[in-house]
Amino acid sequence: EEEAALVQLCRRAPTDKKPEAASWYREQGNREFKRGRYHAALRLYSKAASHELPGSPEVSVCFANRSAALFHLGHFEVCLEDIARAESHGYPDRLLPKVLLRKAECLLCLERLQDAQDVLRELESKTALDGAMTTHLTRLKKLSQLKVKLSEKERCPEPAGEARGGIQGETETWEENNSISGASSSVSLNFDAERGRHLVACQDIVPGQSLVKEEAFVSVLCPGESLPLQDGDTAWDTRVTNADLYCHRCLRQLLALVPCQGCSYAKYCSQDCADRAWQQYHRTECSLGALLLTLGVFCHVALRTVLLAGFAEVSRLVAWSHRGDRSLQDPEARCKPLSEAPDAEADGRGIPGCGSNGRYQSSYQALFHLLPHTEQHSPEHKFLCTLSVVAICKQLQAAGLEAAVLNQEPPQQRSKPKTCEKTSGELSPELKTVAEAMLRHVLQLQCNAQAITVMQELGPGDGAVVDKKPVRLATAFFPVLSLLNHSCCPNTSVSFSGTAATVRASQAISSGQEVLHCYGPHWCRMRVAERQQLLSQYFFECRCRACLEELESGVKSVVSIRNSFCCPKCQAQMQGEEETLHCSNEACATSASRDHLSGRLQELQQQIKKALELLRVGKADQAIKMLLKCQMDAGTFLSPEHLLMGEMEDDLAQVYATLGKWQEAARHLKKSIEIVEIHHGPSSVETGHELFKLAQILFNGFAVSEALSTIQRAEGILSVHFGPQSAQIQELQEMKACLSQLPRNILQRT
Repeated sequence: EEEAALVQLCRRAPTDKKPEAASWYREQGNREFKRGRYHAALRLYSKAASHELPGSPEVSVCFANRSAALFHLGHFEVCLEDIARAESHGYPDRLLPKVLLRKAECLLCLERLQDAQDVLRELESKTALDGAMTTHLTRLKKLSQLKVKLSEKERCPEPAGEARGGIQGETETWEENNSISGASSSVSLNFDAERGRHLVACQDIVPGQSLVKEEAFVSVLCPGESLPLQDGDTAWDTRVTNADLYCHRCLRQLLALVPCQGCSYAKYCSQDCADRAWQQYHRTECSLGALLLTLGVFCHVALRTVLLAGFAEVSRLVAWSHRGDRSLQDPEARCKPLSEAPDAEADGRGIPGCGSNGRYQSSYQALFHLLPHTEQHSPEHKFLCTLSVVAICKQLQAAGLEAAVLNQEPPQQRSKPKTCEKTSGELSPELKTVAEAMLRHVLQLQCNAQAITVMQELGPGDGAVVDKKPVRLATAFFPVLSLLNHSCCPNTSVSFSGTAATVRASQAISSGQEVLHCYGPHWCRMRVAERQQLLSQYFFECRCRACLEELESGVKSVVSIRNSFCCPKCQAQMQGEEETLHCSNEACATSASRDHLSGRLQELQQQIKKALELLRVGKADQAIKMLLKCQMDAGTFLSPEHLLMGEMEDDLAQVYATLGKWQEAARHLKKSIEIVEIHHGPSSVETGHELFKLAQILFNGFAVSEALSTIQRAEGILSVHFGPQSAQIQELQEMKACLSQLPRNILQRT
């Protein structure tokens, strides 16, 4: 029954290729292309390519169609890549002149004049050979126009301008730690029974200094929320998720994905990434896609971890854990040297996870020694995790993939696995070892999983002001990053570039002070009771400075005060722990039901959502009226410092920026920044992101002096959290360079 139920659930997440779906997606893409909606067409053509069978001539048509969308969006380099893919997949000769013409136009736009000439000659010869002059007449006219433009460009070459991206940020100084891979020499690894392994500053550290730079040992893309692609219900899913937007191996943002040849789910930024993924793990995962999506990302990470580690290393450490099982449960015993491990020598420092040379590396051995907290998990949870792991191993066995898991099959082999069959057979001893390691990793992930986040653009991203929000992109194991303990008031900030994490000091850290990271619950965003409840999943009680101050002093959380309700009559703060709240102003006897005020808050949030939907469909004036009405309503029962008040100011700034009313947009965004600073602090990453948006608005509004000072402040904050080479810092520097080059008389007036 359980197997049948799992099969039924897997049908909701199909990952097999369906040519009929490819045909439908391609038709929908053509429809969007004719409407001039090139972004939508691009995504639909990509979905079509993912469903086409390998070797099918229709794949070349998908790539050719997608190249047309890329050309109209101005992505000429990527357009050329898709044209090359179309040609290599056997694009029909009768359609080739149209694609070659597009190729010539791309080369022309990229100033590759000789290459453009070569393509034009090839195009002329193919047109002449074809003989159907009537059909190609329109193209020949366009061809002659191109050749005129080409010759003009050759006679009058434009002066070489500064290359975009030529502005270089400051380079960071970095000295590698001799004992911890990927860590700075400014930190050291310590161990005690209360805090376990942890990092401590061994010298004074300044804000913005890089402390850890680590590539994930393993990462798995989270599909994420679906983004609407077009209106109306359809036979096939046209929504776009993170699985369509990012490379499944390196997490690079996709414009023109390279699909897996075996399934419709896995997508890559290049053929190189696709080939590497296949060799390292995807040849095993490919036919298990529906099951892995159904069981969830933790099971997927566990499987990929053992595949990347290799069966020899997995079996070595599992066997060692059997001999040292007690020491794995006892923190003090775990501090002893790992001399029992094969090929290991006694480590003088005796810190778990270190190699035979005493060095802590971002390795499978270090990952294996992350605590699974087996005794703390509930029996029900452990049983469910075991069932999930066994389900994966049984399907591996039924699909004939055991040899691939045990590294007994050449990685280049791209044989199609057998279809999954129901089996009740016993797992082989080797697969039981794999299952045991996977179960350990699933349990470890509850306390050691690291979310890889990315700043994702809201909307199409083609406006003058780009708004972004952080989204969870992938789940990963970072053995070195996992050394950092939690604090609700951390002294570090973590940023990501693809699958690499960088930990920077967000404030000054004195020598001897522990380096701390926030696992999610932050004192600026949650009350202590909420933080402690969320942190219970990590099996410890937080005793950081912020928690102790709130728990021991009995002082009400600043989050509660700032996000409180206010009296509808006198606007004083409403207070009380019961269902009925009372006005804090003794002269005012007003009381109100907590449920009633919470209901008003939910209704207000729904109205704001409707206003933003009006903006999305181009009804900016109506959106402004609705948001201003929401503001008036909010002022009657919410604290002036409530976060929602700031969000409404931010929303109004966005609408006015859409209309090109830069002064109004700046006025509202400044009010939003005031509230963000109250909640998160003047040097917080949240304030930095708001200042970045304000800099864009002031830049577009030609408020030069104010824009330059805002850019400088935003640079100072964002460089601490993301480093001087980050995309936002580069954009700020480009804006500053552009403004600084304006004539002096204009600078004086503005």
